[in-house]
Amino acid sequence: MLDGALGPIIIMVMRICDVTIGTFRTILVVQGRRYLAGLAGFFEVLIWVFAIRIIFQHLDNVGNLFGYAVGFSLGNVLGITLEQKVGLGYLQVTIISRFLTDKIVFALRRSKIGATIIPGEGGTGGVAIIVCVVPRKLRKQTIKLVESIDEEAFITVQTSLPYRGFVHGARK
Repeated sequence: MLDGALGPIIIMVMRICDVTIGTFRTILVVQGRRYLAGLAGFFEVLIWVFAIRIIFQHLDNVGNLFGYAVGFSLGNVLGITLEQKVGLGYLQVTIISRFLTDKIVFALRRSKIGATIIPGEGGTGGVAIIVCVVPRKLRKQTIKLVESIDEEAFITVQTSLPYRGFVHGARK
């Protein structure tokens, strides 16, 4: 039954599933969510063991090897795509605008995105640095909002792991 075309397809689907889960598990590990990462790892390895078992039982079927490789590749693509849609965790968005800081901060806070202003010194003099910690799924919305006010704002984005005192959104 698994010697024909069905074997490679089953292996490919299993690899798509386990690599997609592995992508999420990696993000969970980086974010320190150990129990969810452990649970994801359990299912990831369980699926992988079943897939590799089929391959070892049918080593003479080259199609299984291609199914394994294609499933791995598609699993990476699907895992990254789904993770971007789900947007686990937080990002720190840092914004430097030469002349429109107040407008940007007002718009961010109106959109329930908390913003902190820090004074700074740039090559051309004083600047204001805006720091926001936002859920990853709000990254595009936040950047789009800033760019709608100041197309030349300098924006950086990095992963953030809130530790203490974090309150999402503007405080009342």
